[in-house]
Amino acid sequence: MGDPDPQTSAARTSAAQTSPPQTWSVPTPEPVDGPLVGAARPVLAGYLGWYRHTVDNICAGLTAEQFALRPIPSTALSLLGIVRHLAKVERIWLRQRLAADGTPPLYDPALGKDFDFEGGTAATAAHAWEALHAEQRAGDAAVSSLPDDHRILVGGPDGEQMSLQAVYTHLIGEYARHTGHADLLREAIDGVTGR
Repeated sequence: MGDPDPQTSAARTSAAQTSPPQTWSVPTPEPVDGPLVGAARPVLAGYLGWYRHTVDNICAGLTAEQFALRPIPSTALSLLGIVRHLAKVERIWLRQRLAADGTPPLYDPALGKDFDFEGGTAATAAHAWEALHAEQRAGDAAVSSLPDDHRILVGGPDGEQMSLQAVYTHLIGEYARHTGHADLLREAIDGVTGR
């Protein structure tokens, strides 16, 4: 049965053509907390979890298009690029280096060292978001059975040793740095602060 009012039908068609497309949006995260006293490993894992949650919270509610924006003219950074970078960092430090589980690189090295920051688009936003959380889960699982005194060699067989605690500290530093960037990007996108 046709629309009885052709003008109403035309208005609906026009609105459908000009309305923004329905897109994926970043989900709201569950709160995270960790111990403040006790052995070093649970405290460090708790802080890492808190920073992971903070990145999630900063990005929550954005559409894929907003997530991929590069809103600050002086930098090519986007929230999508930061999330892709953090997924790469999680994989390198927890799975490839600490657990030495043979996991391949997240991105083809031939694409360049900054492909994580530069390669994402709104069309890949949901995938990148899922990849970050998959890396977090896989990294946690990969190191869960390692002893607290576990160490790795960095820089090859003659390189320095790095402890499990130092790797956690390195990841916390990565998240802290990029959380600051993410705060500024989110404010530039839609004015939201204090997340």
